[in-house]
Amino acid sequence: MLPPRPTVYIETYGCQMNVSDTELMLGKLIESGYDSVEEPDSADVILINTCAIREHAEQRVIGRIGEMKSRMKQGAVVGVTGCMAQRLGAQLLDRAKHVSLVIGPDGYRDLPSLIESARRGVRTTATDFDLEEHYEDFTPRRFEGVKAWIPVQRGCDYRCTYCIVPTTRGPERSRRLAEVLRETEAVVASGISEIVLLGQTVNSYFDGEHDFADLVRAVGSVPGVKRLRFTSPHPNDFSERVVRALAETESVCEHVHLPMQSGSTRTLKRMLRRYTREGYMECVDELRSAIPDLSLTTDIIVGFPGETEDDFAETLTAVEAVGFDDAYTFKFSPRDGTPATRFPVSESVSDEVASERLARLIATVRGGTRERNIKLIGERREVLVEKAARRGGLLQSRTRDFKTVMIPGDVSLIGRYLNVELTGTTGSTFIGQVVGQRAPLPMAV
Repeated sequence: MLPPRPTVYIETYGCQMNVSDTELMLGKLIESGYDSVEEPDSADVILINTCAIREHAEQRVIGRIGEMKSRMKQGAVVGVTGCMAQRLGAQLLDRAKHVSLVIGPDGYRDLPSLIESARRGVRTTATDFDLEEHYEDFTPRRFEGVKAWIPVQRGCDYRCTYCIVPTTRGPERSRRLAEVLRETEAVVASGISEIVLLGQTVNSYFDGEHDFADLVRAVGSVPGVKRLRFTSPHPNDFSERVVRALAETESVCEHVHLPMQSGSTRTLKRMLRRYTREGYMECVDELRSAIPDLSLTTDIIVGFPGETEDDFAETLTAVEAVGFDDAYTFKFSPRDGTPATRFPVSESVSDEVASERLARLIATVRGGTRERNIKLIGERREVLVEKAARRGGLLQSRTRDFKTVMIPGDVSLIGRYLNVELTGTTGSTFIGQVVGQRAPLPMAV
């Protein structure tokens, strides 16, 4: 009788790049003889894949690492991976004696052997950058059956003054286009028809021969790719070639997540974003001129050092002028090692002021979104059913322009494309009815 296979539990924090890295790690370990489990208590290996973008995210993970001490079974190996592991390195081994492994984003190739060393009592930090590492020979174990996250680029060269990513992910490097196509074809063969291209500044992709426009056209032309998305781009890298490729590639969805960060040119300059308010607006105009009915979402930071009330007012007017469908909004979080921590203390924005600005920003975003969404009630849209909703016995689906629609139905519909009528909205999320089914009771808006 064969001995039972060892088990691994991976918990993921942060961006979709971290989700993709977890899929890579899990695929590698399953190939090496492990089984995945849903809870840490019974796992032989516990990995916490971390984010370092904001202090709150790190503190949350530090607390979770502490919790694992009481949940890990005797003899289990606990490791910390990802951006926080890269940033803090051996400090994590000093702070948490039950942690045996600290592995940065370029160290996953050696994960099985490092785990075996940990079983023998060796505590290891693996945080060297490898500018050639793209994990081309890994087979990801994908979590979502309806879309595939495909990394096309790792690292970042922009060095915005608030951002820790160049420190935790290293300099920018792109995969060969042929390798991205190989992975795309494998994904489609598995039955997945929505592809999301991932990169820290994904539209600056360049493999030495092909740019992002080439990549979009090539991936979008793979038979079976029905929806093509990408995240996150930089406003400076939407060249005419790229915009034209987005407009002319049928599978490209009518949605762009376009980080703005601030609507004030003065603040953008201090952030080293390398564009002005006017430049951002020109990018918006070019995208909307090329792609009718384009939906835009964004990232915005409030309370950046030196941000005045006038600067913040410019952010609010920019939000109103663009008409974002959604925004990920944050208070500035200083990160050790970034230039923003060296601004004079006198320029710091108090937490009270930053919190008040954040509340106003959220209200502005939500108010505009609700107003626009109400006008869409009664329209019909194609949706891809993604998963069961957390409550209400509904299914969560998404339109091509990234609107979330809750519909009735059972899990057999997950992965299917359906036509739905938008029958109501909570403001940010829609309620829909599959065309041809009996309508539900009227929904208040």
